[in-house]
Amino acid sequence: MEGKNKRGFRTVAETDMKEYERKLREHRIKIIKRTAIIILVVLAVAAGTGLFMALRHYESYDVLTSKSRADTEATHFADFKGNILKYSNDGAFYTDTANELIWNQTYEMANPQIDICGSYLTIYDKKGSMLYILTPEGLQSKIETTMPIEQVCIAGQGTVAVLMTKDAAGYVALYDKTGKNLVQGAIHGEKKGYPIAIAISQDAIKLAVSMLDINAGTVKSTVAFYNFGSVGQNEIDHVVGASSFDDTVIPEMEFVSNDKLVAISDSGLIYFEGTQKPQQSGEVPFEKQVKSIFYNHNYIGLVTSNEDEAVTHHLSVYDMKGSLVMEKNFALEYTEIEFLSNDEICIQNEDTCDIYSIMGIYKFHHEFKETIYKVIPGNSGLNYTFVLEDATEKVRLK
Repeated sequence: MEGKNKRGFRTVAETDMKEYERKLREHRIKIIKRTAIIILVVLAVAAGTGLFMALRHYESYDVLTSKSRADTEATHFADFKGNILKYSNDGAFYTDTANELIWNQTYEMANPQIDICGSYLTIYDKKGSMLYILTPEGLQSKIETTMPIEQVCIAGQGTVAVLMTKDAAGYVALYDKTGKNLVQGAIHGEKKGYPIAIAISQDAIKLAVSMLDINAGTVKSTVAFYNFGSVGQNEIDHVVGASSFDDTVIPEMEFVSNDKLVAISDSGLIYFEGTQKPQQSGEVPFEKQVKSIFYNHNYIGLVTSNEDEAVTHHLSVYDMKGSLVMEKNFALEYTEIEFLSNDEICIQNEDTCDIYSIMGIYKFHHEFKETIYKVIPGNSGLNYTFVLEDATEKVRLK
């Protein structure tokens, strides 16, 4: 009960103080509940908006900027570190997405080809003898080989592996980014199989060589692994392992990481894994005739025929463990299909572009009034750069 002390101030009974504390707790709980509800509503709205944006289909866009450009019909285009690489028989130009020149490199090549890994790029003359190592800053080195080049692969620190041929024999050479020759020599399999493809790991320690042996009407391919690190020093010719496959041709391989390689054969995908001595770790057989194969460091896409006459193509996407992550039928008659740098799938012909997400969502379709050469994704999910016949446009889907 209340009372007055000797100085005339009122005192509060203990029961009144407990009641006050109870009401204070209830008030705090109400505030916490209201705050939690507001947060949940905001999260739900954000999730709903994100889901809506992820599932939305676009067929038009706003042009944010447009820069006129003129290139020869023989010009090829590539996405290199978010900017545009344009290359042809007489040189290469590297521009930003506003078509402002960063560098240019002149050369004369009959059949220029490229390979990219991280911040390094090589441009080489297939069947010729010249290759260039470049970065976003420009030329690192120029190398002239002594034999005709069949294939060049570049590693993440600029080392290149070069497959060459001469007098029906195969040779492999390794050069560092300054052009210094590291390794060179003839290469062949157990029965003198002929090398037809190479792949180098991103750290340049492991090299894979696909060798084809045709003998008495039979076909066999062997994938040999070389290790140029400390482990390979203890092995003859640095060879740390090999796997052979009967009735199989393996014309293409790719190290998708330092320890994982995918070999693309005429009958399926063959996966290898190992930090020092790679071993076969999986396989995806082709059940139908494959029209197109495309890949990046995360996924491999296969296009096969579809029995539906209205939707003639079937797309299957696998991860680097061989697991199927997406299937989709599509009808566009295409001239090019590729993974963009954000893992979206871009399907193009001369004047039409379709984009699918890695989950199979049909994100974008547009028929252009002029030829489209290249699509480069921007920093957000709706921003892109379109390299068109007469202009380079930065756009936002709407």
